[in-house]
Amino acid sequence: MKKLTLSLLSLIFFIGILAGCVSESGGGSDDSGNSDGGDSGDSGSEEFSIAVVPKLVGIPYFNASEKGAERAGEELGVNVNYTGTTQADASQQVQEIENLISQDVDVIAVAPNDPASVDPVLKKAKDQGIHVMDWDTPANEVDLSVKQVDDEEFGRHMAQKLVEAMGTESGEIAILTGGLAAANLNAWIDAAKAEFDENYSGIEIVTEKIPTDEKQQVAYQKTLDLIKSYPDLKGVLAVSTPAPLGAAQAVQEEGLQDEISVVGSALPTDSKPFLEDGSLDTAVLWNPEELGYLTVALGKMLAEGEMPKDGQEIEGVGEISVVDDGKTVIMGPPQDFTKENAGDYNF
Repeated sequence: MKKLTLSLLSLIFFIGILAGCVSESGGGSDDSGNSDGGDSGDSGSEEFSIAVVPKLVGIPYFNASEKGAERAGEELGVNVNYTGTTQADASQQVQEIENLISQDVDVIAVAPNDPASVDPVLKKAKDQGIHVMDWDTPANEVDLSVKQVDDEEFGRHMAQKLVEAMGTESGEIAILTGGLAAANLNAWIDAAKAEFDENYSGIEIVTEKIPTDEKQQVAYQKTLDLIKSYPDLKGVLAVSTPAPLGAAQAVQEEGLQDEISVVGSALPTDSKPFLEDGSLDTAVLWNPEELGYLTVALGKMLAEGEMPKDGQEIEGVGEISVVDDGKTVIMGPPQDFTKENAGDYNF
């Protein structure tokens, strides 16, 4: 019996020593002071949740942005919720943001249909500790603003391209827009008007800007109405990505490619058939997939307590600019898509 007791005590003693060795080697710190336990990676950072809210879902432009946002989530290790409504409706968008606040996400990035309408709900989000950004379209109550292009440069560039396509510095034109309250569209139109006033005094804008509700079919019908009402119409400047397509469709149907020039902000893949037959002269835009990617990448920085710097290189996007306020980011210059190069792009 004594031998059995001694054997048991020896076994217990040996197990105790072994457990102590495992504890020292597995749960402590290495010589550099870094914990080597768990699966959190070298940085030990948590997986942030970033909600990206477009003006609406289901149109090619915002579908492309979604692809970029989702890819950024996968590559950067963050949880991306790209969510919105099927109509460019300000009140529905507010409710969408309310739902995200209740989910206690880390970051909300919104492209507002009406900046004023989202002010209260964005303030509510900030009061609850959620970081707030805008993207594509500026809002007011934000920690960071992500702009695809410089608004002044973009609007003036489109005006110049329209005059170039018309082949004359005088004549009647009309302007189509998406929604009347969209801040980015209004900024582009204001810049285009300034370019006409300052450098092309012979250009006459025949009517106030015409809303198309972000729908190609509405832009198509509005352009047909313009053609009937203004038989001397020489050009259409169309902002919001469905609008140039609808305007070009109307010009194509009426066989007026040689009479009416159309320039606007549109995706190259959607524009290609209209560019090829001359019903759309130039589509001007940027890469919306890169914009979606950039929005998520900067959202992650914001969640980590960092801010972007002017000239910073963002992997998957390139070099960005940060204006003097320290919180407004510009992705890059506008791109022109024509019948010669539209087929080179996949968005």
